[in-house]
Amino acid sequence: MMDLLRSLLFVLLFYPGTLLYVLTVIIVSPIGDAPVQAVVHAWSQFHHWLVRNVLGIRIVWDGAIPDGPFLIAVKHQSMMEAVDTLHFAQCPVVVMKRELTVIPLFGWVTRRYGVIGVDREAGASALRTMMAEARAAVSGGRPVIIFPEGTRVPYGTSPPLRPGFAGLYRALGLPVVPVAHDVGRLWHRGFVKRSGTVHFKVGDVIPPGLKRDDVESRVHAAINALTP
Repeated sequence: MMDLLRSLLFVLLFYPGTLLYVLTVIIVSPIGDAPVQAVVHAWSQFHHWLVRNVLGIRIVWDGAIPDGPFLIAVKHQSMMEAVDTLHFAQCPVVVMKRELTVIPLFGWVTRRYGVIGVDREAGASALRTMMAEARAAVSGGRPVIIFPEGTRVPYGTSPPLRPGFAGLYRALGLPVVPVAHDVGRLWHRGFVKRSGTVHFKVGDVIPPGLKRDDVESRVHAAINALTP
């Protein structure tokens, strides 16, 4: 019952709060990129505060994501880490499904911030677009975050990586920072989120220039380090 009440309160605070942040981005957008990024990062911190203080989810990190130009590969099990990734690094660009970038108002804010929306059904053309936008992000000094499994997966599963990861790795020529977690134990597709402790584990940096099979196997193992 307590988890149900916590989850309900989270929804009642997070979504109206998100609307206020979206409207604020629209207002400050003509001023420039810095104010937009500051508001978006504040939204991510707002979400993080609600996760810890309303849902009662404690977050424990093993290792730290280094600063610099990296391709950060994150296990994807829930909305929680998808939003929290915005403060994993300094003003990261996040690769996300295109559907989120066309939501009224919110989608415009994601594009204004600089996310990379990928149409997973578009095949090679989507990969080319993703790579071009990622190169532009890197040229601007921003790290790139990708969920290499392509979509949310249930806790305890470890599907193969989607082809887009290897293509992006090759195109950008960046080292990879893999991040594993077990958020899906408490936060899944259902409405009720359970309180407790989740763990994030930062793997060893993987150098650029490896063959596809090698980099995929190393990333797959690293992001599933906390998968049973």
